[in-house]
Amino acid sequence: MIILDTSAVRAVFRGHKTLNMLAGNMARTPGDCLIIPALCLMQAEADGENASRQALSYSSVVVDPLDTVASVTVGTMIRDGYGGPDTCHALYCALPRAEFTGMSILLTGQEDAYPPGVVTVDIDSPGMLGFY
Repeated sequence: MIILDTSAVRAVFRGHKTLNMLAGNMARTPGDCLIIPALCLMQAEADGENASRQALSYSSVVVDPLDTVASVTVGTMIRDGYGGPDTCHALYCALPRAEFTGMSILLTGQEDAYPPGVVTVDIDSPGMLGFY
């Protein structure tokens, strides 16, 4: 599962070439999707008017809702000092879940915002899509 945090959603809105290419390519692959935690989408929209419009325009994007279990877990993470609401919702999405098999990858512009053990990839790393 590939997760976009707030910084990645903002980058898509600003026209980040690699992320837009990734979203476009995933739209052509049945079953593949990019997950945007609802609180990351909310924060990106709060930071810039219509920031969510570009991200949601791709058919490969799915928003992970903040349901009852997620809200309790995210609230606990915030209280325990793991970051703000959007960061903690992205962390929650990266946790192992029954509905997603395999390892989650969190695409971000702020790798240092996440604790060790979370697989993060900098959106500006030269090898993100296999190009060097």
